[in-house]
Amino acid sequence: MSSHDPAACDNCSLGKALRQRMAANEGRCDYLVALMGNPNTGKSTVFNRLTGLRQHTGNWPGKTTERAEGFFDEGGKSFRIVDLPGTYSLEAADNDEQVSARFLRSANPDITIVVADATALERNLLLCLQVLSIRSNVIVALNLMDEARSRGILVDAKELEDELGVPVLPMAARRGQGVGELRRKALELAAKAPVQTQPADAALPGSEELYLRASRIVAKCVRGVPPRIGFDWRDVLDWLLTSRWTAFPVMAAIFALVIWITVQGANAPSAMLDSLLVGWAHPQLKGLADAAGLPWWLSGVLVDGMYLSGAWVVAVMLPPMAIFFPMFTLLEDLGYLPRVAFNMDGLFSRAGAHGKQALTMAMGYGCNAAGVVAARIIESPRERLVAILTNNFAICNGRWPTLILLGSLFVAPLVPDGYGSIAAMGAVLFIAVLGVVLSLVGSWILSRTLLKGEVCSFHLEIPPLRRPCLWQVLYTSLIDRTIFVLWRAVVFAFPAGAVIWLVANVNAGGEPLAFWMVEGLSPLGWVLGLNGVILLAYIIAIPANEIVVPTILMLTLTLSGAVAGNGAGMLFEPGEVGSVRAMLDAAGWTTLTALSMMLFCLCHNPCSTTIYTVYKETKSLRWAMWSAALPLGFGFVLCSAFALGWRLLV
Repeated sequence: MSSHDPAACDNCSLGKALRQRMAANEGRCDYLVALMGNPNTGKSTVFNRLTGLRQHTGNWPGKTTERAEGFFDEGGKSFRIVDLPGTYSLEAADNDEQVSARFLRSANPDITIVVADATALERNLLLCLQVLSIRSNVIVALNLMDEARSRGILVDAKELEDELGVPVLPMAARRGQGVGELRRKALELAAKAPVQTQPADAALPGSEELYLRASRIVAKCVRGVPPRIGFDWRDVLDWLLTSRWTAFPVMAAIFALVIWITVQGANAPSAMLDSLLVGWAHPQLKGLADAAGLPWWLSGVLVDGMYLSGAWVVAVMLPPMAIFFPMFTLLEDLGYLPRVAFNMDGLFSRAGAHGKQALTMAMGYGCNAAGVVAARIIESPRERLVAILTNNFAICNGRWPTLILLGSLFVAPLVPDGYGSIAAMGAVLFIAVLGVVLSLVGSWILSRTLLKGEVCSFHLEIPPLRRPCLWQVLYTSLIDRTIFVLWRAVVFAFPAGAVIWLVANVNAGGEPLAFWMVEGLSPLGWVLGLNGVILLAYIIAIPANEIVVPTILMLTLTLSGAVAGNGAGMLFEPGEVGSVRAMLDAAGWTTLTALSMMLFCLCHNPCSTTIYTVYKETKSLRWAMWSAALPLGFGFVLCSAFALGWRLLV
């Protein structure tokens, strides 16, 4: 029987959650396993191999920012395994790292697996020795043995086992080596005598004692590291990626390449999806609705509004995501993101922010909600809040298609033939770089007004550059990211599509509701270099940024008297009404309108999912509102200043 005692957690939220889960799965779990380790030791990979789940893993510290739970069976017994946030010590000051220490002391797991990095054994032994001082049923999973061998590091696992007095299992989790033995050893250890544990408030050994013991153990177990001879691609790449002379040019070049490949690669598949989902499927669904005798308004809401909204989101959003996310994940798996944080640390420190904010921004380029959650890796509550409030300046995937379309339609024609795609890429890259600048400016303002305080020291482990695991990259980018974000966008797009159809078809005073809304917003739109249609589109598209462009096109058609398909106020295939550029020109759009919208695309309120995520992370409605107000304030100032300058100079 399991020996863990949920009652020991009465004053711990972790224990309460654990008791609830155990009660819901009573009879399913025989043993509770805690999975611990330093950041970047491959702990989440071990978790995935044991459970068969696909937790997001990455080659940078702090990836596991909350507990992940899973199950595995061995020898007829069921094991619940909890993957705890990475920590260097059980006395860590970081809130998320404290989760590991609190869980270990209060949840009383039957087995504790400590994942250690064979390439940096002495540092990893500090946590191992702390765990051994308060737990008895411990297994040390000596991971990355393949990497250690490639560097000439020879670790004697048997000698280490004798020194520690607990099982030590050599592993290479990325390759699946040692996983079966770990399962069998967990079963063997769990079947032994009950866990011997120290009281929850027992003091840990002193740091000096731990360091001395770790040093002595390493002297016995590590046979020596021969000097590296010959060319090593890691050293050359590290120099290029972190040198004061090359780091920022390389960052800009990589970012430009990613954007260019995304822009160029997304066009053809987007057109194919658009032809399938809108050009072919929409008439079929419309015909089915008519054949079923649905009222015109119900057919309009369901088919012309909700379906077409979701179809447009899929057609516009899926191809760039399917290109952007794998490239981003590839850089992440390689270990480039910690080097970006290292390069940006000086800038963020001078702005009163934390160097790890660069990592949260990187996550925001995929999804701002993910970037907000990623801010958990920042130890200081003040600096974590700064990162959360400024994350919207990282262009999320829902805004890339808008920027790409505007750059292609309005910026590309400004240059000679043959250079249009380069000009469009440059415009999009400029907006992205401006987002980094605004993040620094916003951090500087917040750290001197609402969030005053000292900048914390920045301790970030720079992991070694590793060859990415192709299949893991594809799975993470396409399943964990692309499909997840796409599904969220489609779910939000459905109700937004219904709203779009209604405001375009419900009349008041002889005009659609959209007409009166646009009229009311037009004066503010003019000041910002925009128009009322754009502002109304951004209000309707609060649930999902992906539907901004189709909303603008629908409203433009409706208010100009044009009709797309069988009814007003429906999203449409641009080919049905000719050139999108010609249509926008006829509606009064100018280069100023397009450029101002590119600025506003960067500086407007986050989507509803991100705002809700901010609320969940901060437990504060006030900060959730500030997360929306801050970028809007920047947007109003920048757009109005740009529009004024343009009108004076052009």
